[in-house]
Amino acid sequence: QVQLVESGGGLVQAGGSLRLSCAASGNIFSINAIGWYRQAPGKQRELVARVTSAGNTHYENSVLGRFIISRIDAKNTVYLQMNSLKPEDTAVYYCNADRVTTATMVGDYWGQGTQVTVSS
Repeated sequence: QVQLVESGGGLVQAGGSLRLSCAASGNIFSINAIGWYRQAPGKQRELVARVTSAGNTHYENSVLGRFIISRIDAKNTVYLQMNSLKPEDTAVYYCNADRVTTATMVGDYWGQGTQVTVSS
């Protein structure tokens, strides 16, 4: 059973920083890509940033230059360093692991979500 456990959300003032962490546990052989999505009230879930097993990164345009995603394969962990936060970054942030290979299956997994609130 693969689980993603997130941490690091909270309340911060505009201009501040937060770091989100997501650790994948289970009998994992490999993870194709891992990253973060977010969903604000009344809006669709959107990709924020992701990193592939090859180290290729992708960022949503509004976070370019402010957010940095990093991955530690040995720990099946991904981090999202969020700087210069804006009120519009307020959302529930979800960790996603794409094409996770275990001894018995390949699947996609989501974390439970962590709230990020940026006050103006």
